[in-house]
Amino acid sequence: QVQLVESGGGLVQAGGSLRLSCAASGRTFSSYAMGWFRQAPGKEREFVAAISWSGGSTAYADSVKGRFTISRDNAKNTVYLQMNSLKPEDTAVYYCAQASAARTRAYSRASEYTYWGQGTQVTVSS
Repeated sequence: QVQLVESGGGLVQAGGSLRLSCAASGRTFSSYAMGWFRQAPGKEREFVAAISWSGGSTAYADSVKGRFTISRDNAKNTVYLQMNSLKPEDTAVYYCAQASAARTRAYSRASEYTYWGQGTQVTVSS
């Protein structure tokens, strides 16, 4: 079965950086678009970033555009989220997700993703 395991979360001061990783197994990683979502306490899960199956296209939420970068390493079956200039409002549990269908673009809708990781906590202090 598909497993997604996130890592790299932690506590950081505002203005700092973190890099999240998501290691995937169970399907041919290089065939599927990947996404990052986050959920803050008391709020709905929201889209952060996504990358197409080929890595040729990406999508970002307006709130993180210019600060976050999504990338993938198909040789390592891993997707990354580089987060720079972090703000307290970025505090949330971050989840990676794998698209349902193969060879698709970078989706922003959670309904396009079937498999989800357990999440990693990111806390940004002011």
